[in-house]
Amino acid sequence: MPEAPREPHKLIEHYNFVEKCKKALEFIEDVTKNADQVQNQVLSEILTRNANVEYLQRHGLNGAIDKETFKKLIPVIQYEDVQSDITRIANGDKSSILCSQPIYEFLTSSGTSGGERKLMPTIEEELGRRSLLYSLLMPVMSQFLPGLEQGKGMYFLFIKSESKTPGGLPARPVLTSYYKSPHFKNRPFDPYTNYTSPNEAILCPDSYQSMYSQMLCGLCQNMEVFRVGAVFASGFIRAIKFLEKHWPDLAHDIRTGTLNPQITDLSIREAVSQILKPDPNLADLIESECGKDSWQGIITKLWPNTKYVDVIVTGTMAQYIPTLDYYSNGLPLVCTMYASSECYFGVNLNPLCKPSEVSYTLIPTMAYFEFLPVHRDINGAITNSVSVPKALSQKEQLELVDLTNVKLGDEYELIITTYSGLYRYRVGDILRVAGFKNKAPQFNFVCRKNVVLSIDSDKTDEVELHNAVESAVAHLRAFDAALLEYTSYADTTTTIPGHYVLFWEVHQNGSTQVPPSALEDCCLAIEESLNSVYRQGRVSDKSIGPLEIRVVESGTFDKLMDYAISIGGSINQYKTPRCVKYEPIIELLNSRVVSVYFSPKCPKWVPGHKQWCTADEER
Repeated sequence: MPEAPREPHKLIEHYNFVEKCKKALEFIEDVTKNADQVQNQVLSEILTRNANVEYLQRHGLNGAIDKETFKKLIPVIQYEDVQSDITRIANGDKSSILCSQPIYEFLTSSGTSGGERKLMPTIEEELGRRSLLYSLLMPVMSQFLPGLEQGKGMYFLFIKSESKTPGGLPARPVLTSYYKSPHFKNRPFDPYTNYTSPNEAILCPDSYQSMYSQMLCGLCQNMEVFRVGAVFASGFIRAIKFLEKHWPDLAHDIRTGTLNPQITDLSIREAVSQILKPDPNLADLIESECGKDSWQGIITKLWPNTKYVDVIVTGTMAQYIPTLDYYSNGLPLVCTMYASSECYFGVNLNPLCKPSEVSYTLIPTMAYFEFLPVHRDINGAITNSVSVPKALSQKEQLELVDLTNVKLGDEYELIITTYSGLYRYRVGDILRVAGFKNKAPQFNFVCRKNVVLSIDSDKTDEVELHNAVESAVAHLRAFDAALLEYTSYADTTTTIPGHYVLFWEVHQNGSTQVPPSALEDCCLAIEESLNSVYRQGRVSDKSIGPLEIRVVESGTFDKLMDYAISIGGSINQYKTPRCVKYEPIIELLNSRVVSVYFSPKCPKWVPGHKQWCTADEER
């Protein structure tokens, strides 16, 4: 811990922080040492309080609270299996269908994994569990970076205006729920939630006014900023792009001490007025640094005391690492926690690790966790839990293991039972066991299970696609160009046979344009990196056509996000989908295509692997 400050009020805050850190770390130590007992207690609590709910009665549990009976009688499910029950609750049925406690609200999924947004039931006490997980983050960070409590966080946090179900319950993204809750709005002083952004700016539903005022307040307090971030890496980069576009207006506001008249929200204007004061020197700094041709290190130039960037860079967010390194001059990229709309899961106990080594320790009090072992074929493709939506076989249900029984290095699909009424629910995340904190496992996030490209018998998951794209972008670097964003879809209508289409937004740093031959090489490099089932379809079966890259205009993926938000997506939860199927999105992308390129030849393929195909693949 840092040396105690001399000012009396700061001294009190310091010792309060030290005590909170101590208790938080003791809590982590205790629940990880006793992970098995804690998990059994969690399941017993859930089943005891919900013993008489309709769902458990329907499956014959009849008040039993022992783990063995629970596992024998309660099926492993996905959203579609419980959707009719959720619809009844949403429509106003107040009987105990899933949970004995009243459903407080519905949390909407981010909507990136499929067409229809899902409604996740939640009870009021879940806000306490989420707050608990947040309270663990700064104590963990302060073990590695002492003194963080003496500064502020410049975080770009947003809400989405909520809707109501026919029965009158709120339906909103999980972060909107949290930011609008008393737990957040009326929070006592805490270093982790000591933000440069006033609540009024965070809670403004107008994304432009919210972003502008948050950026302005972050600039006004630039010397107090010790950490910067957003939820996802893409969100933070969007904030930097906003600064690129609006820095002249922001500098003018700071020079004059007056707020841009485009900010019309009166509560924001009042809150910002408490922070915004004329500061010509700061305005000069902003104009000097932002007016340069290169923005390399812009974060450390404008916010010189920043110690790290707090964003999610696991999974497909890893593609943003080079851009973040460029803007931050290589500051640590920290992934602090793992959470979803269904449940908050765990924390990263080694936050200064490399992004590729990030692992999360599941906190055993959050929910009851089970794990379905993931099986891959000889080509590395997942064959059991990811290939197609289906009910688990009896054998697969018997394979499920508890939290403390997972094996180092193995991959699992996460299954949860929550206090809010989800029982043995398939979250859809694939995790790999990276180590243990005492008896609690630590997991690498591998991928979401249902981001899949398929034309025929081929199956390409999110990780495989991302790795293939990574192998291809080397062909751009020779021309001082970089891939900013991408998505894909399986085109089975415009060509026979169908083929993979990738939409690429490419940034040209140098003056030499990327020649068509280099982008054709990118197409081929992707195909060379895909699994042998895909390459067999290209080379031998002729069931897959040449892969296509469609280069799109600059700003296309910002338009894609704007569209997602306009139809109900959350700016906090949004992440670029790696596979798109919704026709309006494909039309939007196609409307901004500036050039197209195809793989110039078939990828390499070694005959003789067909015998390793699964029965599904052979069909």
